[in-house]
Amino acid sequence: MRRPTAAVLWGQIVRFTVVGGVNTATFYACYLPLHRLLPYFAAYTAGFTLSLVGSFFLNTYFTYRTRPTWKKFLLFPLTQVTNYAVQSAGLVALVSWLGMNSVAAPLAAALLALPVTFVVSRRILRPPARRGGPGGQPEASPVRSGRPV
Repeated sequence: MRRPTAAVLWGQIVRFTVVGGVNTATFYACYLPLHRLLPYFAAYTAGFTLSLVGSFFLNTYFTYRTRPTWKKFLLFPLTQVTNYAVQSAGLVALVSWLGMNSVAAPLAAALLALPVTFVVSRRILRPPARRGGPGGQPEASPVRSGRPV
């Protein structure tokens, strides 16, 4: 497996941050009106869910420059569970324990979750390349008794 060069990795980090900004703006545009109608945590959950699909497509096409697939699409929300958990814990800690305003706290919680979210989403959307044969093509699956293993 080839490791990405530092330039490739930094490019991904910068693009991930840009996508995160767009996604956060989308989330916040959903959160604020919902916050007027629902308790802050319910509004947060709804906004987070609504912005998830856009985040998937922006990250596949723009951040990691890979094709979206159904498998990645179905796995992406599972990786966001980590993001949701980190942001949720941050949100509750900031509002309940530190007394931060519930309108501003989701933004601070999103910043705290950024490094964890990058690592998890990169792992799902850019899985490690299989060792390749000549020309970087994946080697054929080993065959035992005429069946691929």
